[in-house]
Amino acid sequence: MKQENILYGIVGLLVGVGIAVFTATTAVNSSNRTMMQMMGMNTESGQLSSDHGAMTMDDMSNAIKGKTGDEFDKAFLSEMIVHHQGAIDMAMLAQSRAKHDEIKKLADAILSAQSQEIDKMQAWQTDWGYKDTPTMMMHGNH
Repeated sequence: MKQENILYGIVGLLVGVGIAVFTATTAVNSSNRTMMQMMGMNTESGQLSSDHGAMTMDDMSNAIKGKTGDEFDKAFLSEMIVHHQGAIDMAMLAQSRAKHDEIKKLADAILSAQSQEIDKMQAWQTDWGYKDTPTMMMHGNH
């Protein structure tokens, strides 16, 4: 149990660092294109792999502000799936590009945890009758 708590702490730390880097890059450069190129992502379309557009964390938070009940739940799930997919995309890059085995192992843990959470959220979307969204189909490719 102690190792599991440490693993969750490390995953949370890595996601937090990723969010901080993402936010700092967005503050310096109003376009996410530079960050996406640094991560090796395709920037020809100017969009993230989720087809959700180049959204910042503020954009994602704003997408759920003012909503309640079913409307909030639907938007929250949609935005969280996109957010988790970003972590998966970064972890996949880490698996192939990281120098240290510790980073690669952490990337494996992130892939497992975030994929399970996306699967759970997609199941809720289906169970609760939320319409198919681009984010629901995106995760099936991983």
